[in-house]
Amino acid sequence: MSIPISVVVCTRNRVDSLRRCVQAFSTTDTDHKWELIIVDNGSDDGTGAFLASLPRKLANADVITAFEPKRGLAAARNKGIRSACGDVIAFTDDDCYVSEDYIDSLFCAFANHEIGVIGGRILLYDQSDINLTINDSESYLVLPPKTFVATGTVQGANMAFRRTILDHIGGFEENFGAGTSFPCEDIDAVAAALWQGVTGAYDPRPVVYHHHGRKSKREKADLWKTYDKGRGAYYAKYILRRDSRSEYITHWLRSVKAGLASGGLRSRLWHGRQSFREIIGGLHYLAIRVLG
Repeated sequence: MSIPISVVVCTRNRVDSLRRCVQAFSTTDTDHKWELIIVDNGSDDGTGAFLASLPRKLANADVITAFEPKRGLAAARNKGIRSACGDVIAFTDDDCYVSEDYIDSLFCAFANHEIGVIGGRILLYDQSDINLTINDSESYLVLPPKTFVATGTVQGANMAFRRTILDHIGGFEENFGAGTSFPCEDIDAVAAALWQGVTGAYDPRPVVYHHHGRKSKREKADLWKTYDKGRGAYYAKYILRRDSRSEYITHWLRSVKAGLASGGLRSRLWHGRQSFREIIGGLHYLAIRVLG
């Protein structure tokens, strides 16, 4: 039997974070029926035992657990989709804590039947963490069909799709996502929906708090290197498509030009290295597409 909303959390070897994530779900305040699906992506740290100990019901939700042995966040998210019954399928991460009104906010976000995919607000949980992988904008933003969408506009820590759209685009591309070379499965799925004629939105009402735990500049730099490569793969995928090619070439070149023209020598060097990593990521993705 279909229910309105399924929420999918994928996890791998972060059982302590997962415990806190589930605790936040237990405090959600809603009269709506929903389901929580937790996908173990091949953990060996006690995650399985923790999932086995969970109750079948939590804060008006059915709790469902699943196991996906193929490593990669996209593969785990796809397992969550196959396990879900919801008309809307939302995604957050195991190091995130949803707000008390998260479920009700998702219902409000999809009350507009023209909207097929949304990204929500992501705030820092620990203010001593580096200010990254968040989106704290309070402004509603429509994402029109068949348009370029920048990385970071919608992030996998807080996004949701109508089930029919995920089925139409075939879920998440399994060459992408954490655990692969290209951490961009979230924005890729959003773009896939938009280029099928779907209208999306950034909606600040659904809120999660990201407890990523990164403190040092080195951790930030290492993360951005992987994101640069993922961004290049994402751009390359839509440059390969005839319908989106012009949009993505235009925006990529504009971004490179703006970066290389900004600030002093140090800033230009940083942007130059970023662009180089994007190109490497794009070529790597192209090689995978050609060689399999």
